[in-house]
Amino acid sequence: MSLPVAVQVYSVRDDAASNPAGTMKAIKEMGYAGVEFAGLYGLSAKEMKDIVESNGLVPVSAHVGLNEMLDTPEKTFGDYKEIGCKWIAVPHIGPELRVESGNFDKTIESIRKAGTIAKQYGIQLLYHNHDFEFVKVDDEYSLDLMYRVIPSDLLMTELDTCWVKVAGEDPADYVRKYSGKAPIVHLKDFIGSKSESMYGLIGTGVKGADSVEFGFKPVGHGVQDVPAIIKAAEEAGSQWLVVEQDRPSDGNSPLECIRMSREYLRSIGY
Repeated sequence: MSLPVAVQVYSVRDDAASNPAGTMKAIKEMGYAGVEFAGLYGLSAKEMKDIVESNGLVPVSAHVGLNEMLDTPEKTFGDYKEIGCKWIAVPHIGPELRVESGNFDKTIESIRKAGTIAKQYGIQLLYHNHDFEFVKVDDEYSLDLMYRVIPSDLLMTELDTCWVKVAGEDPADYVRKYSGKAPIVHLKDFIGSKSESMYGLIGTGVKGADSVEFGFKPVGHGVQDVPAIIKAAEEAGSQWLVVEQDRPSDGNSPLECIRMSREYLRSIGY
C-alpha cells in the first residue's frame, strides 16, 4: 500500500487566506488525502475542522512557531487537537536560536519543553529542517545533535528533503537514517544550488527572485530523485508524504503548482 499524500497549505497560503473552504475543496479534488496547516487563516478550530471534514481531508499536522507553542500552549495545542492533528512541527528557527548564536543549548531546551507539552495533548512534536541546521558541533550536525539529545517521544523528524539536498546530503539516505522517527517526509523539489538569494524565496534573509541559482519547482520537475526518497520513506516507516512548494514557478499559480506535483506523484503510483 502506497503512502498517503498531503499538502502543506503554506504552498497555497494566499488562496487559503481568501477562500479557505474553496481551497480545501480544490486540494481534495486534485487527489490529496490530507493537509498540513500553517495557520488557520482567521478561522476558529471548529470552523477549520468542519471545512476539512466536509471535504474528506485528513488534518495531518501543523507548522507552529516555537514561541507560539510556549507562549499560548493551551490555545495552540488545544486548537490543533480539536481539529484532529496528530503532529505539530517547529517550522523554522531564527538566527538568534541557531548554533552560531551561542544559544543553541537554550533552543534545545525550549524544543524539549514544547515536546513535553505536546505530549500532554496527545500530539507528537516534529522539527522541520532547513539547511542551516547542517552546521557541525564537534563533528556532528546540529540537527543530529538535537535529535540525539531530545528523546524521540518528545521530538521526531519532519525531514524537508529539499533542504537536506541543498545542505549536501542525500535525502533518501537521511530519511533512512531516521527510520522509526520520520512519520512525515516533506517532498520538495528545486533547481540550482545554494545561493545568496535563496532564503529570500521563503521570506527571510536576502530578498530575491527565482533565478538560475536556485528556484522551487513542483515535485518531479526539479533535481530530486523522488522515487528514491519515497522508497526510503516507506522503508523508514513513514506515515505521510507532504508536498510543499514555498513559491510558485514558471508563471504557474500556487494551485497549479501543487496540482502538477500531485499529477507527477500519481504518475509514479502515488
